[in-house]
Amino acid sequence: MAPPNDPASPPLSIRKNDDSSDKNFDLSNGKFSVKGFPLLSEVPSNVTFAPLLSSICKPPDAPLALLRRVQALSHKGGFLGFHKEAPSDRLINSLGKFTGREFLSIFRFKTWWSTMWVGNSGSDLQMETQWVLLNVPEIRSYVIIIPVIDGSFRSALHPGTDGHVMICAESGSTKVTASSFDAIAYVHVSENPYHIMNEAYSALRVHLNTFKLLEEKAAPSLIDKFGWCTWDAFYLTVEPAGVWHGVNDFVEGGVSPRFLIIDDGWQSINFDGENPNEDAKNLVLGGTQMTARLHRLDECEKFREYKGGSMLGPHPPSFDPKKPKMLISKAIELEHAEKDRDKAIQSGVTDLSAFESKIQKLKQELDVMFCGDEKSVSTGSSGSCSCKADSYGMKAFTRDLRTKFKGLDDIYVWHALCGAWGGVRPGATHLNSKIIPCKLSAGLDGTMNDLAVVKIIEGGIGLVQPDQAGDFYDSMHSYLASVGITGVKVDVIHTLEYVSEEYGGRVELAKSYYRGLSDSLAENFKGSGLISSMEQCNDFFFLGTKQISMGRVGDDFWFQDPNGDPMGVYWLQGVHMIHCAYNSMWMGQIIQPDWDMFQSDHLCAKFHAGSRAICGGPVYVSDSVGGHDFELLKKLVYPDGTIPRCQHFALPTRDCLFRNPLFDKKTILKIWNFNKHGGVIGAFNCQGAGWDPKEKRIKGYSECYKLMSGSVHVTDIEWDQKKEAAQMGDAEEYIIHLNQAEELLLVSPKSEAMQITIEPSSFEIFSFVPIKKLGTSIKFAPIGLTNMFNSGGTIQELGYFDSEAETCVKIDVKGGGNFLSYSNASPKKCFLNGAEVAFEWLVNGKLSLNLPWTEAAGGISKVAFLF
Repeated sequence: MAPPNDPASPPLSIRKNDDSSDKNFDLSNGKFSVKGFPLLSEVPSNVTFAPLLSSICKPPDAPLALLRRVQALSHKGGFLGFHKEAPSDRLINSLGKFTGREFLSIFRFKTWWSTMWVGNSGSDLQMETQWVLLNVPEIRSYVIIIPVIDGSFRSALHPGTDGHVMICAESGSTKVTASSFDAIAYVHVSENPYHIMNEAYSALRVHLNTFKLLEEKAAPSLIDKFGWCTWDAFYLTVEPAGVWHGVNDFVEGGVSPRFLIIDDGWQSINFDGENPNEDAKNLVLGGTQMTARLHRLDECEKFREYKGGSMLGPHPPSFDPKKPKMLISKAIELEHAEKDRDKAIQSGVTDLSAFESKIQKLKQELDVMFCGDEKSVSTGSSGSCSCKADSYGMKAFTRDLRTKFKGLDDIYVWHALCGAWGGVRPGATHLNSKIIPCKLSAGLDGTMNDLAVVKIIEGGIGLVQPDQAGDFYDSMHSYLASVGITGVKVDVIHTLEYVSEEYGGRVELAKSYYRGLSDSLAENFKGSGLISSMEQCNDFFFLGTKQISMGRVGDDFWFQDPNGDPMGVYWLQGVHMIHCAYNSMWMGQIIQPDWDMFQSDHLCAKFHAGSRAICGGPVYVSDSVGGHDFELLKKLVYPDGTIPRCQHFALPTRDCLFRNPLFDKKTILKIWNFNKHGGVIGAFNCQGAGWDPKEKRIKGYSECYKLMSGSVHVTDIEWDQKKEAAQMGDAEEYIIHLNQAEELLLVSPKSEAMQITIEPSSFEIFSFVPIKKLGTSIKFAPIGLTNMFNSGGTIQELGYFDSEAETCVKIDVKGGGNFLSYSNASPKKCFLNGAEVAFEWLVNGKLSLNLPWTEAAGGISKVAFLF
């Protein structure tokens, strides 16, 4: 059978939309109009427009249903281009101007991370804008402009003067130049701000044929589960005994992790100038490892020396849970001393002896604290030739973990896209790597100061040559798979744009690396065992996601402000939620959004937990050993380590799209999602911080950190965004359950919006369940387990049986605790797993009974009410 792009394949039948009078776009006389309405003015004469229809020439590697969908909507989109006389590797051109019009956009505030921004003029855009959504109420529509890939150039939107929208096309290499682009930005129009995202990225998937949509890929198996990541627990001091005790903590606390991520700190890295065969010693904080490089592709010594069975025996290696915190505390003290020295240098101080003396003293104290740890991970030496290789190291460790913790399905490890932060050390492996100096694009001048960028520029990247990218990833991943690792968290993804000068530019270099990564993922980790991170730029999404199906949609979880604002422990948490909610609008079309970990004993842990409960992705934490709030975790996680996950990925409600829920002093972030038998809205007071365009950083706005008021309505849920949910949007009445307030309200689509008031760093979760009318007068709606944040997610199956003789409701519920339903009349009987049981019914309609967790039944209780 011929592949889709083979000339032997039959041509795709292209037909114009039946409504030929519907001319959506027109570019003439310096105006770009949509549905007859002038959207952009002062459009330069060198700007062109071509309809999407003209770019669909032959069937790409896409499902037929997707092709037909894009074809049917092709009249709603098209491409902007521009032409210049002189070729260059970086070209900037205006696309026209707009003023006085609401927009929502996503821009890169760091090399790796993106966030939302709103405004009303082209000049309000930020540098490195990935897309802009314009509200056009005059035609009851929305228009999106998405900078894309054209040949060997990628593009981004920049602010211009006097309302102009600038597009910047760059190759990333002075050796790769161009002067003309026919499709450098995509434009799409729709009456629905959620449809527009799916329609636009579907069109680009067909046009570019370099990525796949989420709907075409399998998501990692861990999306329905609870897990633990080692990062905040240990930073770089992670070692086997600590990991073991960490997992054991959760199991003994009644919340068993189903996946484990061993984060940075497990690899074999060292620094240029050090012994090329020895690991770097005594690293603690993130930043200290960022100029180091891989010197071998397997685990570092502290994991290599783990002796199989040592944690299973009667005398396992000792572990002091206070030790990681003591090391981290001392390392922070050292870091502050080094910063003080650097500030002194910048201020002109010449006598640095006092600073250096303090630094040396702290280093010595840190070394003493590490002393004696070398052999704590094993009871023998892996150097003994009489021992089998699989009796030691990562293979023995993962085997012991699974022997002890039966529910641990997945064990992932961390690595940077280029291997380590500093890449691969030249000459240390069979790979041909070369240290490449880093060069930042001028577009990144508008981004936030970032320690990672500073360090990577300082050390350069040991880049494995692009023609060996496949060998590189397969060598590393095949080994990891052979020792029991089931997936990887790939971080520091957007470094390739720094080192593309000699490799055909950023697009071509990215293609080589992402092809190798995708092939290895398919070969070694079942095609889906990968979490992408530090990846939030259009290069990655357009070029790197043919196979990758899950990725982070927010910046890192920061338990406190690294810049020292004491209020950061609060306001940074709301910032994180905003990143995740708005980034999911576009990233969710291509990958499963991952809202990242948090710590269950953090001051704002409950705030985070509420958002994770309805985000639609996995739930995982980065708790320190012994630092857990199990009562909180049990509101998120079942005893078997699975979660009541929503059916979609959470998105901002329509009334939040063109608002700033971070520091406009009036907007509550509301996110919506679906459960199998209802909808859900989470309302979060995130006010108190955000992006400062002048200072180019995220900072606190203390005057905004206060009580906020807003409203919630059943129509805030976009019921039509999932086929299975559409029917629930047609209900005549709904019961609303307020998870935190423990209230029930009966409403209809015609009811007035519910007024709400929420404290800073607080939230409420509203479950909307359609009411079913039974018999002549019974109204019923199951709410779920109220001891879980996402109550509605606990309902697995629901059946109504209505006859003249008997009316019955049958419900399968997962989990243990208080099961609540609404019923305007008391049932005659209630059955639990076939046996009649007592229940409580109140005149306000609350119908409840307590459900046990039955392990043998997978936690499922079969409930039946007879009326």
